[in-house]
Amino acid sequence: MSKAKYRAKVIEKERLSGDIYSLLLNVGPEVSEAVPGQFIDLYSEDKSRMLPRPISICDVDKEKQQMRIVFRIAGAGTEEFSLKEPGDEIDIVGPLGNGYYMPEADGNECHVLLGGGIGIPPMLYLAKCLFESGIPKESIKTVLGFRDADTFLAGEFEKYSEVYITSDNGAVGIKGNVIDGIKEYGIKADKIYACGPTPMLRGIKAFTKENGISAQISLEERMACGIGACLACVCKSEEVDDHSKVNNKRICKDGPVFFAEEVVL
Repeated sequence: MSKAKYRAKVIEKERLSGDIYSLLLNVGPEVSEAVPGQFIDLYSEDKSRMLPRPISICDVDKEKQQMRIVFRIAGAGTEEFSLKEPGDEIDIVGPLGNGYYMPEADGNECHVLLGGGIGIPPMLYLAKCLFESGIPKESIKTVLGFRDADTFLAGEFEKYSEVYITSDNGAVGIKGNVIDGIKEYGIKADKIYACGPTPMLRGIKAFTKENGISAQISLEERMACGIGACLACVCKSEEVDDHSKVNNKRICKDGPVFFAEEVVL
């Protein structure tokens, strides 16, 4: 993990759909060592916006030292980043946090990736890394949950996994959430990896506990420092945290990825 600021250069920008944007960045060698599930902090040029914006890592090319982020405009900071053009620069810090625990390649196990909303982008890098570790494509299944027919990134997952779609209104795929998708598509999971809003993760935790499935979940939370010093982004944990001495985990430092049994949702 690097806490030093890097001046990253924008290589490509793409509007994927609605208010969802993709930026491809030239980053330093340390930043390009990111693992799936980690994030970077992006700093605004407007000094009145002092706090960085944490954004999940969507993909990394370590040889080219390039990193892709995909984000939704949620305020003035992310709107500023959406206006960047190739050649522009952004101050970033990272990679930050703990990512997904990567299993040994096993083609006999079914690895199921569940992404909901803006929790979808980090799952793409995870799918890529699982596939490149030697796990066959047919043993990696990705279920993506969208609000409606305004989808993004779904086609890119097809390089690394089998893809299944759900939507809240039934406009694409199965009507319902990602758990409905697992059931309706008849997917038998051995390991589950997930990122999305808290209600989705709460449902996944209950489902995996009931079915005896190992699950890693990435929590979404507003952050301040991004390095665990301020305790602004905590979640309830089953065990006492060594740092805070209470039943809390710092999402930015101890997470954002946890095993489902570690946290209370």
